[in-house]
Amino acid sequence: MILFKNATVYAPEKLGKRDVLVVNGRVAALEENLTVSLPGLEVIDADGLILTPGLIDQHIHVTGGGGEGGPVSRVPEVSFSSLVSSGTTTVVGVSGTDSVTRSIHALLAKVRALQEEGISGWMYTSNYALPPSLLSGSVRDDLFLVPEVLGVKIAHADHRSSFPSADEMLRILSDVRVGGMIAGKIGVLHVHMGNLPDGFAIFNEIADRGMPVKHIRPSHCARDKDLFEQALAFVRRGGIIDITSGGTCFSSPAEVINQLAEEKADMSKVTMSTDGGGSIPRFDDKGDMIGLGTGSPAANLALIRELVCAKGFALERILPMVTSNVAVNLGLHGKGALAAGADADICCFTKDLELRHVMAKGKLLMRDAALKAKGMFEE
Repeated sequence: MILFKNATVYAPEKLGKRDVLVVNGRVAALEENLTVSLPGLEVIDADGLILTPGLIDQHIHVTGGGGEGGPVSRVPEVSFSSLVSSGTTTVVGVSGTDSVTRSIHALLAKVRALQEEGISGWMYTSNYALPPSLLSGSVRDDLFLVPEVLGVKIAHADHRSSFPSADEMLRILSDVRVGGMIAGKIGVLHVHMGNLPDGFAIFNEIADRGMPVKHIRPSHCARDKDLFEQALAFVRRGGIIDITSGGTCFSSPAEVINQLAEEKADMSKVTMSTDGGGSIPRFDDKGDMIGLGTGSPAANLALIRELVCAKGFALERILPMVTSNVAVNLGLHGKGALAAGADADICCFTKDLELRHVMAKGKLLMRDAALKAKGMFEE
């Protein structure tokens, strides 16, 4: 039992000064001037601090990405402490180019390990390829049998993709949609977008043929200017897009978010994710890799800080893209918002958005900017 006193709360909407009582892993009360007398209650003075929901990273390579440059280029797994230090209390793990040495079973094992270490985790089955790499015999079985599976990931408009036709994509979307219905999930097709021409044309064709756009979830949607313009049009027809905060953008990620706001896009249809742990290869005009970087799990927090502290955005306009928008659009119940009964996933920041405290599932993982919990093999 923990009571945060006198915090400025963003739930993610701005509520002002509130006290937040956490009991048994959930928010028990969120009120002004709470008077609580409970045996063993710990009180944290949060006066002068900003209290928000924990951040959700819906596209992160928790098992590590890479491999485009051979075995030596395989990116290490994302550590538990790197997530906590970034304010991330929920992840959705993805696999990438390497479907040979980075199995989907390993991804599930890593997601479950992170859950056991103290945060919440889900995943997409498969990686870049079609037919999809699955945990079971079918997409529908994966969605129904594995609680962590929210949908399927593939790549499109990328030289590493399987170049699916509209009919092939419709078939897998049908499995995702029906599997989601049976499992009580939304069911999504999470699509890694490359920068080959007319990437969104296939989504528009599929939507025109009757598939609800809510199941189609393109990521890396600002990779180049043309792709971004297509993504903006997709939002205007009700689609949901994801912007990579880690820098896979034609401009800076902050400028991309600013342009979306200027275009008066429906920002409830926009999410941000880090691509943390993923490789960021650079290819020449012959398709040969000439360089390799990696995505940082801290990219969401860094972009929030830039948008609010440097660009002047109100925090309540930016927070939903890594909290409530993600939770609502993926059906992550109890996540992404602070209210009585919600999961106690909490970040406390200074006014300059420096992390002070992090709580996940009601347990303090960071206190006074010092980690209180680390992963199994972290010193």
